[in-house]
Amino acid sequence: MPKVKVPCDWTPREYQLPLFQYLESGGKRAICVWHRRAGKDLTGINWIAVCSIMRPGLYWHLFPTYNQGRKIAWEGMTKAGRKFLDHFPKENISAINNTEMRVTFKTGSIYQVVGSDNPDRLVGANPVGIILSEYALQDPRAWDYIRPILLENEGWAVFIYTPRGRNHGYTLLNHAKKNPKWFTQVLSVNDTMAVKEEAIDEERMAGMPEELIQQEFFCSFDAALVGAYYGNHMSHALDTGRIGLFPYDSQLMVNTAWDLGVGDQTVILFYQMHGLQIRIIDCYSNSGEGLSHYINVLETGHRAQYVYGNHYAPHDIKVKDLSTGRTRLETAQSLGLRFRVVPKVSIEDGIEAVRSIMSRIYWNEDKNTEHLIEAARQYRKEWDDKKRCFNDRPYHDWTSDFMDALRYLALSVKRESQRREPLPTHAVHEYNIIGL
Repeated sequence: MPKVKVPCDWTPREYQLPLFQYLESGGKRAICVWHRRAGKDLTGINWIAVCSIMRPGLYWHLFPTYNQGRKIAWEGMTKAGRKFLDHFPKENISAINNTEMRVTFKTGSIYQVVGSDNPDRLVGANPVGIILSEYALQDPRAWDYIRPILLENEGWAVFIYTPRGRNHGYTLLNHAKKNPKWFTQVLSVNDTMAVKEEAIDEERMAGMPEELIQQEFFCSFDAALVGAYYGNHMSHALDTGRIGLFPYDSQLMVNTAWDLGVGDQTVILFYQMHGLQIRIIDCYSNSGEGLSHYINVLETGHRAQYVYGNHYAPHDIKVKDLSTGRTRLETAQSLGLRFRVVPKVSIEDGIEAVRSIMSRIYWNEDKNTEHLIEAARQYRKEWDDKKRCFNDRPYHDWTSDFMDALRYLALSVKRESQRREPLPTHAVHEYNIIGL
């Protein structure tokens, strides 16, 4: 192979040098909270170009969604009008697979663009380096899957993002600041001078909300998550002590609300009614499993002690599976679980149903519910860059399935409140999973 120069036709800016120096010295964990247009992904790609020669292995460029990765890294252009992929030396490239967004190098290394929208698909690979782009918007479970792999193979991880409120990105940054082995850097436009004030003013005049400007250009973690459906509700829940320790009460029945995924994940919310209080005590999510697996979840581990009330599922549980000729409702009944079907309503009406009960929800905060709580904070409207406004529909990402289950919970509460004789809330210990 001929001699190649890396980085390829790229020189780090002064504020980007500390990251490069840290990684070149053998650093393994870095967090860069950089403002919009600071060159986050370009810096990451150029570091992978270096590593592809220094250490043969698999390198991931991880985005919140697979499609976002294709749009930004695989097909995207830099401010200079150059494709990101052009920063890999042509002399080192042996093959490019457009379908799988994978570049194979002559050194044996592989660069691949992947998404965190299905973390289960990340299991089984063995990356030795990974750029987690827009980490604050990623499914936080992805890092849970990846971390043990990097610990075993002594690989590195670089988190690059702008703030999205005080979410998992904020939490990770604060933990990293306490660890001397981690590199942390928070850079606003005031630090880099990479974006002129006139350009930010143009964004304001074009309709970009001030909260979004503070978040994107000034790296504010305290700016409200613009477009979040339940952000203010979750802040109020925290301020009023409704996010904390609210564990299972053996005197109360446990109801469940399901979002039944086919291609996506399935989410089960476990909740108890105590007067007007709605206590979400537990959550389970998984993908790639049959209905029998999820029914078994109800009666295994700590959930075996629950005394169950009603189980609620969305209306599409009545749709026939072409492969079996049966509905999933019929399949569930054959497996011993009786569902109550939540009526079909628009997403907008479902969101309003959630808002109507938010002040009554108590969130049990533990390892099983942490992602649910985070999803409730982040669930937001879709932003249209061209129109400079939010669309009237939710942004589909890792939060969607959790929030679909929450909508079904809200609709189930509404349904039961309209019954002439509300069902009892207290446990009957001879109850079995078959239902009423």
